[in-house]
Amino acid sequence: MAKKSAVNRNEKVKLLVQRYAARREALKAIANDESLPLEDRFEARLKLAELPRSSSKVRIRNRCEVTGRPRAYYRKLKMSRIALRELGSQGQIPGLVKSSW
Repeated sequence: MAKKSAVNRNEKVKLLVQRYAARREALKAIANDESLPLEDRFEARLKLAELPRSSSKVRIRNRCEVTGRPRAYYRKLKMSRIALRELGSQGQIPGLVKSSW
């Protein structure tokens, strides 16, 4: 099980990303629009830099929904390989059969 503080911090980052998503997207559109004057684009970049760092989407860490583990994460299942194996061994994931030879 991951540290609760790390899981909670990641949840706060998710909320910040959601809160600032529209503002960040609008500023990025202005900053990357080459038809606008250079001063307007530069001003948009400065405003973008003033937003909280944690409001950026790349700050979100994919974590297992079961254990909170940050590594070996399967996006499709939203869980780590260890949790997947454990639930598969218990027969709680339909269609998953543990390999043996």
